[in-house]
Amino acid sequence: MDPSQIQDFHAHVYFGADTVDRARAVCEAARDRFGLPMGRMHERPVGPHPRWSCQLTVRPEQFGDVMAWLALNRDGLTIFVHPQTGDDLTDHSVHAIWMGELLPLDLSIFKEG
Repeated sequence: MDPSQIQDFHAHVYFGADTVDRARAVCEAARDRFGLPMGRMHERPVGPHPRWSCQLTVRPEQFGDVMAWLALNRDGLTIFVHPQTGDDLTDHSVHAIWMGELLPLDLSIFKEG
């Protein structure tokens, strides 16, 4: 695949009831430092995600800097990162990048759609 097909990347910061404040701090710091759009703090699993999460949207030209920053500042949280190429199933499986714990996603929503 040609990397020019990547529209942007989604970094999903996973958290739970006991780590919501840490996740909010990481997401807000990344948003403020890099000017990233920050989604809602979903306090329930959404889409294919097995845990509560917050999405950060990263432009391709920011990817290296944001990934390096997240690697050093994720505060022990698991982060799932994937490109947006238009192929949701492949983006969430073959092209997936994990920081921290590797968790199973519910990819059936893409197979059915």
